[in-house]
Amino acid sequence: MRLDEPFTAEEIEAMRRAGRGDTERTLSDAFDKARAIGKRLPFAQDVLAAYFCVRDPGTPRRVKWILLGALAYFVLPTDMVADFLPVVGFTDDVAVLTAAFGAVAASIRPEHREDARRAIEEA
Repeated sequence: MRLDEPFTAEEIEAMRRAGRGDTERTLSDAFDKARAIGKRLPFAQDVLAAYFCVRDPGTPRRVKWILLGALAYFVLPTDMVADFLPVVGFTDDVAVLTAAFGAVAASIRPEHREDARRAIEEA
């Protein structure tokens, strides 16, 4: 996925849901899922850092939308590769999250990462 490519239908639907007020549900689902897998998958801390970045009132709106789209994809029950498949289940999620994080890396601050680390430890 390149940043100059158009959004997929799933990404557009996730953004629509977020725009309709489902933002809280998307964030809550992403937080719960990332904490549940936190000690088993290394990218869970990145998901939680994105969660805390979206929650930060100082985060620019564009950054929040990019991260919300990635988090919505992360919690989709029917994404490209089923998450329950061993080894490959999260590869598509990682690809989407990596692209989103690459676009907004400067906005994910050390305190977001520290909050994410603590959330996993407390799980």
